Amino acid sequence: MRAHVFALTDVGQSRDHNEDTFLVADLESGTPLDFATDSHELIADTHGLLFLVADGMGGAASGDLARNMAGHLVLEGLMHRWSAGAASSVDAFAAALRDATVQANARIHQHAKDHPEHRGMGTTATIAGLLGDHVYVVQVGDSRAYLIRDGHARQLTKDQSLMQRLVEAGELTPEEAEVSDRRNIILQALGPEDQVTVDLTHQQVRRGDTLVLCSDGLSGLVKADEIAQLTTTDPDLRRVCQKLVERANARGGPDNITVVAVRFEGDGLSEPAATDRVGYHAFPLAGTLNDQTRELPVAPGSTHRSTLPVGPEDQAPTATPPLAPAPAQVIAQRKAAVQPIFILLAIAAVAATLWTAAELLY
Repeated sequence: MRAHVFALTDVGQSRDHNEDTFLVADLESGTPLDFATDSHELIADTHGLLFLVADGMGGAASGDLARNMAGHLVLEGLMHRWSAGAASSVDAFAAALRDATVQANARIHQHAKDHPEHRGMGTTATIAGLLGDHVYVVQVGDSRAYLIRDGHARQLTKDQSLMQRLVEAGELTPEEAEVSDRRNIILQALGPEDQVTVDLTHQQVRRGDTLVLCSDGLSGLVKADEIAQLTTTDPDLRRVCQKLVERANARGGPDNITVVAVRFEGDGLSEPAATDRVGYHAFPLAGTLNDQTRELPVAPGSTHRSTLPVGPEDQAPTATPPLAPAPAQVIAQRKAAVQPIFILLAIAAVAATLWTAAELLY
């Protein structure tokens, strides 16, 4: 199986610095690829491939540090937990993705604790690992993963945002959520809390599919059907990424814009079938949001993109929290209990932002 890849990040029209990043790596060598001059064609081996988009927050340098730490630490964790190990099962790969992300969160959070000037630093992360003919996506925050097939884009991830929660509760329509002044309030990020519970989804890929990862600087301005149309009509992924960034910039480019596009080809893949289900499919694994048997302890919280000062490098890793068994009924009760907490914390974040703005004005 072959994966043709291009990735691009752009500062946009309004920002003077770029807090977005991407990372693409073959998990055999662990070396991130450079896209300064051209696209790459990768042969998917037994260790798989890694694709990542991160959108930092917390001020220029803090956001920059958080997103760089996320990419570096997730790759480092996967090389240690997966590529260097003997395990080769799907569950082991999914667990390595989960654990690498959880540990990245712990180290970013510890760095902010050790350096108060970085208080509040964090980053979203959409992390796709390809193993065989399946892609496994870890989601924290509101960057996105789409799969484009037969001219249609289906979102593989679910935004961890206040707007997504309100849409699911029937309080807002998706159209109202897109234009809300609260659309930047996210419920999870890597760094702000000492623990994070990742969302983990999976999707079987077919010959000719294109995976698109992007930050909200793109998805907030360019709709899914436009992404599908541009991706389907141009075989050159470098041009596709450039056109997507240009379209976001033409609509104001108020945020940084990042996109990774991956097209899958080769005899190792089957042709698309009419019975295929494409979209958000939870992967059942302990310690993830959709796990129905066991879960890791998690401190719920909400994060509002803000502007704070900055700082340097990372700390030594801490131990991965052990998995704790819990009955399905208890887990359901826990998750139901934290839903209103997320809403209240998000409202508090809005109030704090408005209060800060009023203080600055008066």
